[in-house]
Amino acid sequence: MLVYEFKLSGTQQQYRLIDEAIRTALFVRNSCVRYWMDNAKIGKYDLSALCKALSKEFSFANKLNSMARQASAERAWSSISRFYENCKKKIKGKKGYPKFKRRGNSVEYKTSGWALSEDRKHLALTDGHNIGRMKLVGTYDLHYYQVEQIKRVRLVRRADGYYAQFLIKVERNIDTTPTGKTIGLDVGLNHFYTDSNGGQVENPRFSRKAEKSIKRLQKRVSRRFSKTRKQEKIKQSSNYLKAKNKLSRKHLKVSRQRKDHAVKLARCVVASNDVVVYEDLRVANMVKNHKLAKSISDASWYQFRVWIEYFGRIFGRTTIAVAPQYTSQDCSSCGKRVQKTLSTRTHKCPHCGYTADRDENAAINILKKGIATAGHVGSSGLDPVNVWGDLSSTGNDANQSQQDRSLNQESPDF
Repeated sequence: MLVYEFKLSGTQQQYRLIDEAIRTALFVRNSCVRYWMDNAKIGKYDLSALCKALSKEFSFANKLNSMARQASAERAWSSISRFYENCKKKIKGKKGYPKFKRRGNSVEYKTSGWALSEDRKHLALTDGHNIGRMKLVGTYDLHYYQVEQIKRVRLVRRADGYYAQFLIKVERNIDTTPTGKTIGLDVGLNHFYTDSNGGQVENPRFSRKAEKSIKRLQKRVSRRFSKTRKQEKIKQSSNYLKAKNKLSRKHLKVSRQRKDHAVKLARCVVASNDVVVYEDLRVANMVKNHKLAKSISDASWYQFRVWIEYFGRIFGRTTIAVAPQYTSQDCSSCGKRVQKTLSTRTHKCPHCGYTADRDENAAINILKKGIATAGHVGSSGLDPVNVWGDLSSTGNDANQSQQDRSLNQESPDF
């Protein structure tokens, strides 16, 4: 599957209509979650039937395309099935009980409710909202694919404008010649990663570099915020909305920088090695350390791992996730355990005399663990994701396509 993204160019009236469609999709999604909470033994097809009932009861819901309503119901079912799966796996802590969403940023159409122009440069939305024809701004050429191959069209609202994403059903495989190389990766905060060959990649620290400007923009938003207007539910001033948009754009830029860095680095690593071994880290648990949470989030290890596994499938490479326990403590030369604190950056083995950088020693141990693993091992701690970034469905719905969430995690196009 491929996802091609274009920026939408239209009028302010068209943008307002897109916002209305997004609010309607959010209403359908929350209504499905409410229906599931109030009724026992509700399945995916029961939520689809609810969409038809909502269209008859609410006129604004009837404006949204029928398949777009079904896509919103699928989003609700995605969160419900994920909750069921976490309960079956007996995951410790919170199981991800479905919640209502206050804000929505996208609406998704399937095979109806939209049309492409003959030159493939314009998109027309033909449902009851009458959004009309909008220009597609981008460098991708949709002429390479048939319209029947486009399975979904998603409208996304971001701080810098509105975008259209096209999900294209096509198999993507890149033929490469074997390199005969294997590599182990140990991610860290001092360096983004250290490999088993001694190579290191610097940590870009995008959030840290933008921290000063973000604080300045946050202060500007705070100064222009009126508590009186908020209490009286009066619309905030245009200056406040402008300051808020600038802050959102800054955060969007940082997230795009992280993604660009992760994509390019993961592609380079996978293309240069036949076997890539990395740690099966639980980042969600690691960020509970309030002293390191900001630095860990800024490093975006999880996103880097997702792209390594994606490119591993595309290039036909082997990617192996291994348990991270004692990879830094064990000696990669003799195998004896050498206890050391986090501040000790050099590994010195008192048993065999081997001396190396702490992270390099860990990377070698990671590689050895991966080589000892029989066969291909994917993400033991990573739930399967589809091209939209959502968790894949389970059980009887395993063959049903799910829809996307964010991220900003769509499949790359190179």
